[in-house]
Amino acid sequence: MTVAVVDYGVGNIGSISRALSVCGAKPLLTDKEEDFKVVDACILPGVGAFGDAIQLLRERNLDKILEDQIIAYDIPILGVCLGMQLLASRSFENGEHEGLGWIPGSVVPFTPENNERIPHVGWNNVEFEISTPLLADIPPGEDFYFVHSFHFQTNDPSHAIATTPYCGKFTSVVNKGNVYGTQFHPEKSQGIGLKLLKNFIKLSEEY
Repeated sequence: MTVAVVDYGVGNIGSISRALSVCGAKPLLTDKEEDFKVVDACILPGVGAFGDAIQLLRERNLDKILEDQIIAYDIPILGVCLGMQLLASRSFENGEHEGLGWIPGSVVPFTPENNERIPHVGWNNVEFEISTPLLADIPPGEDFYFVHSFHFQTNDPSHAIATTPYCGKFTSVVNKGNVYGTQFHPEKSQGIGLKLLKNFIKLSEEY
């Protein structure tokens, strides 16, 4: 099982690659189109600002490469943290930016309701809204590790798979077809995060 980790100069690709290896997959750090033609799954990492990240993807033509080699062939892809936000139609972080548009929705800032601190940093629980193989055998309410100031609002509620309580509640897992996203960092979420990555590997094997 070979999993491409999109290497575009943004994201904690080292820790994601190590976590994939622990889970029994072969990580392939790449930005080359020929590599995406032969992988079984793909992870889109990301940390930092949306506008900078989407620009870096487009400068490397990775938006088109991923569209042609991953999305078009229904290869499972998992966006992590900012990588999940890049799946959206647009972001309102530091202006307005067009996203990849693979899951319709917008990335918007948190609005504190009870003097919550922004960014949202640390462990918080994830409550399931819709069943998905990505969360198989993970108990509802488990804690995962978050670091973010913006969150994904899906246009279609059926794409919001799980939520987390902060500034009310926000969507922390998304899914549409072969496209998945987690706002939290599974690679930083210890054993339960590795379980989620194993689930992603398993569902990719069965695709």
